Amino acid sequence: MLLRCLAEYADRAEGLPPAYYRTKTIQWVLQVEADGTTARLHAQRRAKGSKEKPLQTLAPDMYRSGKTPPPYLLVDTAQFVLGVPKTAADGTVSDTAIQEAERRRDEYAALLLSWAAEVPEDPGVQAVATFVSCGGLGRMKPPEGMAHSDNIAVMSPDSRWLHSLASAQKAWASWVRNRKADGGARDVCLVCEQEGELLATIPESVNAGAIPTSGQSRKAQLVSINAAAHGRGGVVQLVNTPICELCGSRSMAALNLLLADDRHRRRTAESVTVWWTREPADPLFDALDHPTEETVARLVDSLHTCPDPITAERLDPNGYYALTLALNNARVAVLDWLNTTVGRLRNHLGAWFEDHKVFDGWSGSYRYLPLWHLVLASGRWDDKAGKYAPRSAPRGLEDELLHAALTRGPMPARLLPHLLQRIRADRRIDAPRTALLRLALHPNRTDKEQTGPMPCLDDANQEPGYLCGRAFAVLEAIQRSALPEINATIGDKFFGTAMTAPAAVLTNLRNGANGHLKRLRRDKKGTYYALDARLADSFAALARIEGGIPVLLNTRQQAWFVLGYEQQRAADNAARAAHKAAQERKLAEADRSEAPTTPA
Repeated sequence: MLLRCLAEYADRAEGLPPAYYRTKTIQWVLQVEADGTTARLHAQRRAKGSKEKPLQTLAPDMYRSGKTPPPYLLVDTAQFVLGVPKTAADGTVSDTAIQEAERRRDEYAALLLSWAAEVPEDPGVQAVATFVSCGGLGRMKPPEGMAHSDNIAVMSPDSRWLHSLASAQKAWASWVRNRKADGGARDVCLVCEQEGELLATIPESVNAGAIPTSGQSRKAQLVSINAAAHGRGGVVQLVNTPICELCGSRSMAALNLLLADDRHRRRTAESVTVWWTREPADPLFDALDHPTEETVARLVDSLHTCPDPITAERLDPNGYYALTLALNNARVAVLDWLNTTVGRLRNHLGAWFEDHKVFDGWSGSYRYLPLWHLVLASGRWDDKAGKYAPRSAPRGLEDELLHAALTRGPMPARLLPHLLQRIRADRRIDAPRTALLRLALHPNRTDKEQTGPMPCLDDANQEPGYLCGRAFAVLEAIQRSALPEINATIGDKFFGTAMTAPAAVLTNLRNGANGHLKRLRRDKKGTYYALDARLADSFAALARIEGGIPVLLNTRQQAWFVLGYEQQRAADNAARAAHKAAQERKLAEADRSEAPTTPA
């Protein structure tokens, strides 16, 4: 199914390269003179630190491995074109390396001459053929600084890229097919379900650097069965996976095209996700990392209009595909494969934003967080730098959150205990961490009938942990109001203990709050009456809990504690902001009423 969807995308994709051609960086250009007797090398390597773009071109390519890899047509490394031997780590060149470089140069020359024989009418091609057949490649002295891995492209006397000729593209594709075909075997292809010539191996690989990795970047195979333990029945290669040449080449060309397009990929530290649709559609994926007010509003409205994912799928059945890949040495690891519809995905993304939005008390509005910010907030907070430490999030969590967003699935089980541990250690609770708590506490995101925690303060919520968190926030607000210049609040000292063992902490803090309330009653009567009533309501709600204030809270109840604490603080901030705005309006109205009127 995966290769079939990629092959279908290749049928309508713009910018698909010729068969078995990939973009390569050229370090040297070999230009033959018109008489075919001599040639010149033009350096194209950019200086280190230069902002000038390197010379790149679509050139013949194929996955090659083993001790005697084959050459590419016209564009290859200096080891193949000029026979430059590979240098050992100690700087020496062995006789074996020299012999291998000569073998590769001879095979390169033979392949080039076999193609040139099919283009007798082109004088530029024949000039190159004359130069190669007379041993010109062997006579050329590699210039200083040329490495064996530098790419060299051959140019005609009239400055044409020979590998861009239609004859070269046709000859290269035919040569690759003959080399990669399964001995001429023909059968029904699993991808297109048509009879055709089958491949022994996938000819093309995923380009080096297309998939992020912490190790060495290299080309990799999407389908690799080169050991008996890998295949069914102990057979290797594609014997049990019949794929025709056309489907194999076009699906890999489409995948590399997607991997190179910023509009169709999302990279993390060690994985990449590409997405595409069966028919052209609006880009929905970008909303995850760049949630604009307009885009989110459309998704949420769509969710409210059609909350059932099945119905949403019927309304827009256009296919939507997402593929997450990682690198395992020279093999591609498929971490996730999503085959859904645009309608269902729109429903899932609307639910994602609805399930994690957070009320901002200072602005009095709701916030929707980008996925990258949620991932960052699961890491360590660096108090000195005033930001989250890069690459401190749990490994693989970003891919898990992405899967949950696209499928409306549950949060990973490890998220909640890890997040609580980070909150205890960092004493940092902000919008992205509150959003993660809302997602983790949702009872069942796949069920459209069930709802998660409210995005703002929920007076009807009777969860013991939630009530304890609200009470702790009120106690902290009382202390801050009575002692505005205090350096360490009860939140700094007792928050970690209160979220795990609230009974003892809340009881002691309640007794200690009496002194703060007395001060407020003397100095700030309005604040005193508001906070005293709020404190009374909080402990009245705790008194109604069966068994009283909990002695210990489990992991989920601790999450409710943090959520109740933060939502109570947001509500308090909103109340203060509203009170301040009302006071400012009164003063402005008083100033206008006292202003002298100008006589007519």
